[in-house]
Amino acid sequence: MTEQEGLVTSSRSPAQRSRTFAGILVNTALANITTSYLWFALTFWVYLETRNVIATGVIGGAYMLLIALSSISFGTFVDRYRKLAVMRFAAIFTLVMFLLAGGMFLLTPTARLLDLTQPWFWIFTLVILVGAVVENMRNVALSTTVTILIEPDKRANANGMVGMVQGLAFIVTSVLSGLSVGLLGMGWTVVVAVVLTALAFAHLLVLRMPEETRVATTDAHGAFDLRGSIAAVLAIAGLFALILFSTFNNFIGGVYMALMDPYGLEMFPVELWGTFFALGSTGFIVGGALVGKFGLGKNPLRSMLFAVILMGILGAVFTLREWAWLYVAGIWLYLVLVPVVEAAEQTVIQQVVPLSRQGRVFGFAMAVESAAAPVTAFLIAPIAQFWIIPYARSEEGAAQLAPLLGEGTSRGIALVFLVAGVIMILTALLAFLTPAYRRVSASYAGAAAEEQAAETTDLPSHG
Repeated sequence: MTEQEGLVTSSRSPAQRSRTFAGILVNTALANITTSYLWFALTFWVYLETRNVIATGVIGGAYMLLIALSSISFGTFVDRYRKLAVMRFAAIFTLVMFLLAGGMFLLTPTARLLDLTQPWFWIFTLVILVGAVVENMRNVALSTTVTILIEPDKRANANGMVGMVQGLAFIVTSVLSGLSVGLLGMGWTVVVAVVLTALAFAHLLVLRMPEETRVATTDAHGAFDLRGSIAAVLAIAGLFALILFSTFNNFIGGVYMALMDPYGLEMFPVELWGTFFALGSTGFIVGGALVGKFGLGKNPLRSMLFAVILMGILGAVFTLREWAWLYVAGIWLYLVLVPVVEAAEQTVIQQVVPLSRQGRVFGFAMAVESAAAPVTAFLIAPIAQFWIIPYARSEEGAAQLAPLLGEGTSRGIALVFLVAGVIMILTALLAFLTPAYRRVSASYAGAAAEEQAAETTDLPSHG
């Protein structure tokens, strides 16, 4: 039995390893659903009790900021320690934080807990926030377990399943959090989160991954190896450009994140909009399932760019007229493509980056990319509010936009979507012409050929 980078050539069959990965995937899905459930519930509860949009804005902004700041540390830890050990640490840490939050809620009168001028509200929020953020360490570790447990030609399929599970978690939490706060209250919502987190931790304790016999040999240092993360990215020709492209794509995605709800709420009553958005979000599951079934072809990067072009086309046209069916169908098709883009990036990194550095590369990518969409949202929202929407609703602006965008109250938002979609299309087309695209494609093809040759050499001879 040979050993390399802490991995062994396991005697277990690919089917057995796939079952182990399925167990890890389901466990991570439960953890993601639980933390999102509590986090969404906290946001709903705070707004319903205080009617203070600044408080909810700070909560959401702080969450994304901490994800961006902590992801490099998460990647460093994933490289330095065994993957299941990292997942178990994240699970027990999150469980302790949620228990602390439950204790605070039990011991602190609600009026004091909701007084934004007192420290108790911010401490309570921070405890839940830190628990939810640390749980994201498991998502970095999950991406590396694909490399360890799944055969190279099936990794794109596995990444598609990850996207499908994430989409399911998104839909479930958006529905359950509101019901939980409305029917159970915040106290019992924390109790449910604690119980589910404890169950996920207990399940992790019985999982085994014999392919990883010890910590992989790595050059990661300290708890925040920024230099090593950047070096790991730059070591692969064109990989930094791939991450920058994904980041830019998230910048454009931030436009939709900021304005999709306002457009929908102008078109539908709030109850119907929540239902239609949940319906559109099933596109996540379908997209992930399609990648899980069919993979991403011989060149995942090419598949990614084609998907981005289609996303740009959809983003440009799904609000050309204020038609409900066009908007909901556009959202659904757009979200079908999101898992394709995410799975393509993960599959390329898993193939071209050595396992000993993958944690930091995934962490660096998460840090950069997760910071992009909120920045755009913060920028585009005031621009749309104070300039574009008033122009579109003026007599002159409405007359100028009518031939292209029709008539309606949300033509300003439609104009922003159209411009964002065109930018996305042009950027993806230009990416096909860049040296970075050719270098990453060549690196992926070369690594895949080497791995296939190594597997052929390792096969027992017959005859």
